[in-house]
Amino acid sequence: MRVLISRAILTIIMPINVEVAKNANENNTAVLRRFTRKVQASGVLSRMRSERYQSRPFSKFTRKKRALKSINRRAEIQKLIKLGKMTERKKR
Repeated sequence: MRVLISRAILTIIMPINVEVAKNANENNTAVLRRFTRKVQASGVLSRMRSERYQSRPFSKFTRKKRALKSINRRAEIQKLIKLGKMTERKKR
């Protein structure tokens, strides 16, 4: 993907993955069939579907924040257990 910036206008140029031109004596269904075959062969859809639900790794700050939250939660639970307001969980 290329990004061109010119005079505060952001233009994103997407690459063309599959291109099919209609021949002289070819009907629309044949062109569509050729196109779908080319798309399948290129592997564009399978790649997009595999990347669809992938999330990026957590940042250092987010990991630190989660760790501090769990440490505070554990300390609060220990405090409540000592005060007798909460029972200790049985370990498996």
